Amino acid sequence: MRPSIRPFAIAGAVVLAASLAACGSPQQAPQYSGGYSSGGYQAAPAYPNQPTGTEYGRVANIEVLQGQSQGRTSGAGTVLGAVVGGVLGNQVGKGSGRVAATALGVVGGAVAGNAIEGRNNRDEYAQSYRISIQLDHGGYRAYDVSTPGDLRIGDRVRVYNGQISRN
Repeated sequence: MRPSIRPFAIAGAVVLAASLAACGSPQQAPQYSGGYSSGGYQAAPAYPNQPTGTEYGRVANIEVLQGQSQGRTSGAGTVLGAVVGGVLGNQVGKGSGRVAATALGVVGGAVAGNAIEGRNNRDEYAQSYRISIQLDHGGYRAYDVSTPGDLRIGDRVRVYNGQISRN
C-alpha cells in the first residue's frame, strides 16, 4: 500500500501560508496626541538662556506627505486566501498533479487574499503633514504631524519639548 502524501501537502500549504503571513510588517501611521510630535530632525541646539527644550521661530513650510498607494494588510487575507486556494487546488487532478494544483492554489490564493485585503484597507490612512520651522538662531526643525491645525506659513511659533504652539 502506497502512503498518501495528501496530509503532507496540506501541512505544507499551512506552513507556506503562515510563512507568507509572517513576512508582512505592519507600519504605524503618525499618531496625533493633541500636539505636534518631533519628526526626528535635530538641526540646532536649544537657546541656552531659555527653559530646557524651548525654541522660537517661524513656520517656513507645510507640506503634505504622500501615503502608501495600497492599504495595510494584517496577513489575515493572505492566510485565508491561501487556505481557500489550497482547498480549491486540491479538487483538481490526481496524484502528483493534485499536489501541484494544491501548491499553486495556495500561492495564488495567498497573493489574491493579500491584494483584496490591501484594497479593502486603503481608506485607513490619514493624511499627514511635515511642518518645517526656521528657528530664530538659524537652524531648522521638521515635525511630522497628522494635522497642521491652525498653523500657516509665516506664523511665529514656540517649540517646547517637541510641542508646537503659536507665539
